[in-house]
Amino acid sequence: MNSPDSLELSRREFLLAGSAAAAASVMPLGAAAPNAAAGQGAVAKLTLEVNGRTHELQADTRTTLLDALREHLRLTGTKKGCDQGQCGACTVLVNGRRINACLTLAIMHEGDSITTIEGLGTPERMHAMQAAFVKHDGYQCGYCTPGQICSAVAVLGEIKAGIPSHVSENLAAQPMPSASELRERMSGNICRCGAYSNIIDAITEVAGASGMRGMP
Repeated sequence: MNSPDSLELSRREFLLAGSAAAAASVMPLGAAAPNAAAGQGAVAKLTLEVNGRTHELQADTRTTLLDALREHLRLTGTKKGCDQGQCGACTVLVNGRRINACLTLAIMHEGDSITTIEGLGTPERMHAMQAAFVKHDGYQCGYCTPGQICSAVAVLGEIKAGIPSHVSENLAAQPMPSASELRERMSGNICRCGAYSNIIDAITEVAGASGMRGMP
């Protein structure tokens, strides 16, 4: 069994070692502080084509497309929800395909054609999908609605192009705009108000009006 003297010495050694470790952990933080500014992203000039118009802006190269649209171009129809690509509120169309604007950098989309909810239609001249959402009450609070509508427009484009989904029974056949297909394809857009059935009704009406086969 250790004597009290040896135990006391062990305590002193422990305290000295702990103090040294604490000092060592503080030093790099202090040394790194002057370099914090060096960690800032570079500012670049960007040219974005949004809703048929060309916009020039200066932004940090780490700026997401979502923040470029909302903070720089003041197109606030595109919503910031989770900011992690999980809710779909920030869905926009890039070259006709839907993407989560929070997961991509603005600088990556120079030369692309970007369409937001503002570019689909106006209150006076609504896009068919916007009108269908209004008719079928495809919303409640409305926060997710811009992303839902942009996604819905892209969904019908995907079906028309013959792109299958996880629920398509025959991957080689033309997909049908059935309720199960629409639910699967819209699953990345969350509606916390629970207006899902009305959203499917709205998309179904537009699909039928456009002459797509397979409607119930």
